[in-house]
Amino acid sequence: MFRSAFLALGLALTSLSAAAAQPGAFPPPKSLGPVEKFGDNLQRSMTLMATSTGLKRNTVRILFYGQSITDSDWTRIVSERLRRQYPLVDFVSENRAILGFSAEYLVKTAEADLYPFYPDLVIFHDYGFVGPFEDIIRRIRERTTADILIATDHVAPLLGEKMDEETDPAKILPPKASESLHGAWRNRIFLPAIAKKYGAELADVRIFWKRYIQDNKLTPSDLLFDDLHLNAHGNYLMAEIISSHLRHRPDLLADSGDDRVKTYTVGPEGDLLWKDGKLVLPFEGNKVDLICKDGSGSPASIRIDGKKPSEFPELYSATRSQMIGFRTVPVLMGVQKVNTRIVETWNMTITDIADEGKRFRFKVKGSVTGDDGEGESGKSFVSKSGRVAIGPDDFLMRTAAVWSRDRNGQAVELQWKVVPLFADAFVVPAAKNPFGDTVVIAAQGLPNAKHTLEITGSPDTPLAAIRVYRPPLPVR
Repeated sequence: MFRSAFLALGLALTSLSAAAAQPGAFPPPKSLGPVEKFGDNLQRSMTLMATSTGLKRNTVRILFYGQSITDSDWTRIVSERLRRQYPLVDFVSENRAILGFSAEYLVKTAEADLYPFYPDLVIFHDYGFVGPFEDIIRRIRERTTADILIATDHVAPLLGEKMDEETDPAKILPPKASESLHGAWRNRIFLPAIAKKYGAELADVRIFWKRYIQDNKLTPSDLLFDDLHLNAHGNYLMAEIISSHLRHRPDLLADSGDDRVKTYTVGPEGDLLWKDGKLVLPFEGNKVDLICKDGSGSPASIRIDGKKPSEFPELYSATRSQMIGFRTVPVLMGVQKVNTRIVETWNMTITDIADEGKRFRFKVKGSVTGDDGEGESGKSFVSKSGRVAIGPDDFLMRTAAVWSRDRNGQAVELQWKVVPLFADAFVVPAAKNPFGDTVVIAAQGLPNAKHTLEITGSPDTPLAAIRVYRPPLPVR
């Protein structure tokens, strides 16, 4: 009941959220706590920012993820502040939050949105059930090398939250299994425990939100435009709290022991040498980047564990499905597979929509595979090729398709792509990065285990370095 109402509310407030975008002149927080101690768990990404120079510009990938609270203007403010503070960084910053998508939905869309993006820093806020929320955080640790910042909640009267809620953990009862997660137990017990368990940074929005309201003699509604979503004042405060954690802590570097990402230089004075036309690197991890240097050369073949990267089925990734002609929440939250995918574009046509999206039929077609079968609502579907597998709970027709289908209500068209996260040969791209490293992804999404990389080329191959990424947790 709660999650359906919350999803509908988030969708209905899209335009209102955009309207609350411009922060004004607001009183600064009197205190945001011991900020000099913040950022303990963000030092890989913050060090990349702080050590970037005009001669060696680092690329830092930042992903904001969550639902409507994250799809707010504070994320733009935070991004712009980082760009001003670190002007020599090549930032790749995206907000892929989805309105109304609490954890039980986002855990599905993260398969296309989050892990393939392979961020250096994830800034995350979401409501929802305990299990899916933890699944998302755990999988970030299993599949990426990202730093994680988890934000607690502001005070939302619409959710029945009050300034004088219980704060003694011994007196706070957990929610029932059938209840969505919000309130005192989530913010005082669950989120701190998750952050500690997975080594994530916890931005305690809630405590400083309350303190700001008290210090400035405000009410919770003064920072919101509907008793849940942030107005301009609320966006300003959220940006202040989140930004206080995005700090470089050189005092921590000596003891960090962080070996999630290693770079091996190539050449006579480097870590790796060409021998008999080959470069061999045993490594442990799930991603390998090849760093280009000036020059050009013949394609150098890439092998991992004796195979072409294209032979690893894990290295083909499906993008988020999009409704053709509309930009809205995903109708189809995820696309799985039984057999190995190939690089192609997929289309789904949904027809016979009835009972406000409760009943419908669909068919799928791949740009290479061709017509690949038909299915219907409420039933699991595996296409004829096995390249498309969809569960009955993977659709959100009532909240998206019905609202956005064509004027005659006859059909909905969806599209997604299968993209390669690999290269079978190393070739310097024609489009080079003018700011920092030009990178060729040799493989991303390998089993997080021991492998051997072998490149066949010569000392003239314009390869400067090899960068290996090892997520800190093994995949369950």
